[in-house]
Amino acid sequence: MQAENTHFAGGFTAPATDAAHAFRAAMNAMARPGQFFDITGAQAPAGISIAAGTLLLTLCDPETKLFLADDVDSEALRVWVTFHTGAPIVPAAEADFALGGWDALLPLDQYRIGTSEYPDRSATLIVEQPAFGAPTAVLSGPGIKDQIQMSLPDVTALQRNTLLFPLGIDLFFTAGSQVMALPRSSQISEEA
Repeated sequence: MQAENTHFAGGFTAPATDAAHAFRAAMNAMARPGQFFDITGAQAPAGISIAAGTLLLTLCDPETKLFLADDVDSEALRVWVTFHTGAPIVPAAEADFALGGWDALLPLDQYRIGTSEYPDRSATLIVEQPAFGAPTAVLSGPGIKDQIQMSLPDVTALQRNTLLFPLGIDLFFTAGSQVMALPRSSQISEEA
């Protein structure tokens, strides 16, 4: 079934159930860095993956500020987000969540990283990708038994982010109907 080209289409069919399943997938991804999880239920306007659209519907609400990077920002997406979540669209420096491709989301230092009193007051990036590539990094840390390989767009920049822990940003990577996460607590080394 193809979603209509309207801001009314593409939301959850069974909101309570769909949101609960999607929230569980998002939290599992964050708790198990580098692992793929299926996340479905939403169909955002063209150019946004099922996974990213589902994350937006699950994590955003009228009190959650959202930044849309230039590569995904469109009137159709703004109207869709407003209708389905009520989330205000804001500049990167004010965002709780940010959506876009890696290059369009840069530089990382424009996002909130929290404070020593409130490290949770940081941004979470939803990084859209056409597909998950070959592993470029090895992760270790909380949620990882020994280590796991993951494809990361810029190992050095993300290593700098982990050095800020307990501050820093968290990231979801989306492609199609799958999501992987990289919390700031993960330790990152380059793939040998």
